[in-house]
Amino acid sequence: MFAAGLGTRMRPITDTIPKPLVKVGGKTMLDHMLDRLEEAGVERAVVNVHYRADQIEAALKGRSHPEVVVSDERELLLDQAGGIIKALPEFGREPFFICNTDALWQETSPTLRRLAAAWDGDRMDVLLMVASTDTSIGVDWDGDFSMAGDGRLIRRQEGRVPFVYAGVGIIKPALFETLELRVLKLAPFFFAAAAQNRLFGVALEGTWLHVGTPQAVGEAEAAFAAGLDGAEGG
Repeated sequence: MFAAGLGTRMRPITDTIPKPLVKVGGKTMLDHMLDRLEEAGVERAVVNVHYRADQIEAALKGRSHPEVVVSDERELLLDQAGGIIKALPEFGREPFFICNTDALWQETSPTLRRLAAAWDGDRMDVLLMVASTDTSIGVDWDGDFSMAGDGRLIRRQEGRVPFVYAGVGIIKPALFETLELRVLKLAPFFFAAAAQNRLFGVALEGTWLHVGTPQAVGEAEAAFAAGLDGAEGG
């Protein structure tokens, strides 16, 4: 789980706390995501830390389900793919979930379990949870992907596309096993998989809330107050 970022778009809130500890609906976004993982049957989660790492570690101390392993990036913020490379020994050789901590969602069916059930390592390098560009809350861009009939994701080139990346997915460790530890972004791995027809998606059945700015926190709180039941996640 990616919890190491500086949260610059969330300032001034993140001047004093890290973004994963911002509360929505009375619960930190970090706990929302860990709760989703627990509901999906995940027994062990790796959480990377850098900005205000002590606060995140303290918040995790009371957590036993799932078991949490901290990947310490205090010395150097590695970005998401770099963080995966550092934590790779914790994952073994099996595909694993990747999770942001700035997304919440309401669902009518268990999305993480649907992702796990849809995974096919013979066809896929990456499988992403995607959500509707038009109905998601807090989305201020034109989407990320179109989806083919077989679930393959096609990267947006221009114009508006139906789906946004919803901050959660499954990925193969083999994509990182030969790489040296360095600062490295994750999106190029998605785009490379798409170019090889090995990037797939599962559409969220429900409403996604992107909580990346102070304004989006207010929008998410309003959604909770309006009774968006089950609006939880990472």
